[in-house]
Amino acid sequence: MRMQHAIVLFTLFGSAAALAAQDFTIQEVSDARKTELAQIKPGIIVFSDHTGPNTVDSETALFHFDDWAEKHPTEKKFLALYPGYTEPTDPKVVNGTTSPVLEKLYMYVAQARFVLDKAPGAIDLSHYVSLAFLQKIDPTITHQALAPGDIGPFNDEAGTGNQNPDRAWCTGRTTSICIKSNYKLEGKIPMGIMLVNKLRDGSKKVADHIDFQSELSALGPSDLDQAALQDLTTLNTPVSGVLEQDLFYINQILKFGKFFAVFQADPDDGNKTVVTAFMSLAIKASVLDEKRGYETIPVLRNLVPAQVLMGQSSFNSGSSISAGLPVYARNEIKTIAGILQRDAK
Repeated sequence: MRMQHAIVLFTLFGSAAALAAQDFTIQEVSDARKTELAQIKPGIIVFSDHTGPNTVDSETALFHFDDWAEKHPTEKKFLALYPGYTEPTDPKVVNGTTSPVLEKLYMYVAQARFVLDKAPGAIDLSHYVSLAFLQKIDPTITHQALAPGDIGPFNDEAGTGNQNPDRAWCTGRTTSICIKSNYKLEGKIPMGIMLVNKLRDGSKKVADHIDFQSELSALGPSDLDQAALQDLTTLNTPVSGVLEQDLFYINQILKFGKFFAVFQADPDDGNKTVVTAFMSLAIKASVLDEKRGYETIPVLRNLVPAQVLMGQSSFNSGSSISAGLPVYARNEIKTIAGILQRDAK
């Protein structure tokens, strides 16, 4: 049943911490990276993802992976799972036979920018490479350290194509941790899971939780391609560091996910830091492309995957992933910005 995909996506990241989010306010703009720094007031995050209150169809925020990679090569270099990433050929069981099938992807990319009241050199990004930091972002997700030898596997549908060819995940970076995370479904989602499992008869049942694996790392100036990152952020000042989380093994809905925050000197004030943050999610095209079965069944009509993902379903609720990707991305970035700003004081 396609319904399982819309439901299980909700579990990927969970809910953002509400108290941290209160420190900042989102200001919708057409392009966060092209917003003049002088217009970004204290406590404001300029944000863009091709959705928002004036957008009729939020699905316009989704791009075919190939189109995105061709039109935005610099974004693709930094926001894909790794620079040379291509849509993988996954092993799929069709009529009892396992065959290679090209996994087409849609990209959701959100970008944001805010200013911290602290000089770049005074911000220690290694402080945030910890399970405690992740737990502050979302207390509903449980995290534990993952040994590099326990990563993967990368020979199944979830992992194929996601093994970094340049280095093994969670190795090769001085400041990084490997994480195994678990999230229990909330709200109305468990009820939907129960319905899905009843309709699936003897097929594999959908779990009421999701497990995913990721690498969280901090990179310093010597680790970075300064010119390319300045091209990404469109800000021509030294990059002091990058905070990055790569979700490289997700068992359903998404092929990969990434949070990528670039820290740079404020060109007008050396005691401030400009943060340009991105969230990129690769959604399996098969999740979005088949929806007629949902539209013809009354009980499932409001669970059309694209509508749920983009926050256009009556099943959307709350302020986290259950509200859809656009609401979730805004709240997640607000939460992280709030943590960084409080630490800057």
